[in-house]
Amino acid sequence: MSTQNQPQPQEIKIADNIPGAEYANAAQISHNKDEFQLFFFNIVGQSGRVVSKVITNPGHYKRMIAAMADNLKKYEEKFGEVKEAAELDKEIGFKA
Repeated sequence: MSTQNQPQPQEIKIADNIPGAEYANAAQISHNKDEFQLFFFNIVGQSGRVVSKVITNPGHYKRMIAAMADNLKKYEEKFGEVKEAAELDKEIGFKA
């Protein structure tokens, strides 16, 4: 049997400048014709900071949404319904 036709496993590496996870409790998502931009924030009190920025194409964005929906469904089947977090009562963003 030829190994030429068999899919090879992918190796995923984490860059050295990503030492660990960042907590995000807010997000801003925007798009244009070619890409989606996702900004994740950590907001505490009256201040916050961007902890991550992800830019991807519409096809990958749709696959990420499907994967997140599937994971949420599995989580709720195991642990019960998740209540949606309350909206922030203040506007967040960059001040000039």
